[in-house]
Amino acid sequence: MNVYLDDIRPCPSGFHLARTAKECIDLIQSGKGKLQTLSLDYNLGLGNPTGYTVAQYIVDNNTYAKQIIIHSANPFGRMKMFKLLHHHKPKHVKLSIRPASLFLA
Repeated sequence: MNVYLDDIRPCPSGFHLARTAKECIDLIQSGKGKLQTLSLDYNLGLGNPTGYTVAQYIVDNNTYAKQIIIHSANPFGRMKMFKLLHHHKPKHVKLSIRPASLFLA
């Protein structure tokens, strides 16, 4: 299972879309043990929990995907998530940063 967390961008083919941190956590729980790729945005709308909430959930519950991509355009948010996940992730988990454009064609 592949999960894409983003409140604005369209979902890439082959991914399940989560628009909120809660939706993402629900998908992670339902796909426990089957999670291949998780792609995270940081900002999820004014006043809403951020992608950091999801990253903290992953660390607290040891529910890592085989690959985690941070695609947030927010430099502060993506580094905050990266540092948390990098510090706690198992060695076999691939972690990368690939900022995605905010411009929707």
